[in-house]
Amino acid sequence: MPSADFQPAWWLPGPHAQTLWSTLCRRRPRLALRREHLELPDGDFLDLDWSPGDRGPLTLILHGLEGSSDSHYARGLLAALVQCGWRGVVMHFRGCSGQHNRLARRYCAADTADIAYVARWLRQQEPNTPLAAVGYSLGGNALLKWLGEAGADLPLCAAAAVSVPFLLDATAQRLGQGFSQLYQLHLLRELKRNYRDKFHHRSDGPIPMAQLAELHDFYAFDDRITAPLHGFADARDYYARASCRPFLRQIAIPTLILHALDDPFMFPDVAPDAQELSASVRLELSRHGGHVGFVAGRWPWAAEYWLEQRIPAFLACHWSDPDADRARQPPA
Repeated sequence: MPSADFQPAWWLPGPHAQTLWSTLCRRRPRLALRREHLELPDGDFLDLDWSPGDRGPLTLILHGLEGSSDSHYARGLLAALVQCGWRGVVMHFRGCSGQHNRLARRYCAADTADIAYVARWLRQQEPNTPLAAVGYSLGGNALLKWLGEAGADLPLCAAAAVSVPFLLDATAQRLGQGFSQLYQLHLLRELKRNYRDKFHHRSDGPIPMAQLAELHDFYAFDDRITAPLHGFADARDYYARASCRPFLRQIAIPTLILHALDDPFMFPDVAPDAQELSASVRLELSRHGGHVGFVAGRWPWAAEYWLEQRIPAFLACHWSDPDADRARQPPA
């Protein structure tokens, strides 16, 4: 199994420094994004944020839990794509664009139908444009699951996924241990806040507001809220059916997975073995990098964001359009 050529910055030792640097210290690239409101067949909607430009290969970007187009990794990749002369569009999962969605359901790690709908809609809008997809964390899990479900019947020419929670039950366990409990605390606070805001004046929430205080970890939240809202029997059913790892063998398009073994959101052994991957999947493992971190560079004021180099390099080798500018990036 190939190793990533990522070399972590010496001034960011350990997984937590790698994980937190971009969130707390990085100045996000400034881009004038264009929002598009997309109505869905079930009466709900999604919001898409487009990078500048109206031509060139297009990458659909899927954010992580409680993320958005303002997340550091989304902004960084959008800027990198624009620098290559390409375009990016961030698909906000339901309720993540700053406006609550209409239906009681929101989004979860198994939300492949919305990804499929948006990808096919993009293909219909621009049938001759090379299209790829990149997912981070929860968005990466949903992307890989969809790729495995769909097989070769895809509108994409390539895909990439970063810091994927391959086994959701193990991820929930890991986030309940040690320093990682702080990530869980922060994300649970955001999930509960959004639940309160959305269901304050509605009667179709799965639990009353007073019971939110009883939910102290991801397992409890997913068991009482995520699972019933999205058609799962309970958290165990949700974790088993939503995890992407069983679907990796069925992926039929060129797909890059980037993962750090020290990711504080999961145990090292959640990463799949080589025999679990299809011939189309390239899993690059790094000993270090944290969760959606992968920060390099000699000094803090000259930090390098390796994901924004590696992902465009991979995509450049798989654009199906012969006019795509492959020369801008090194070979994958």
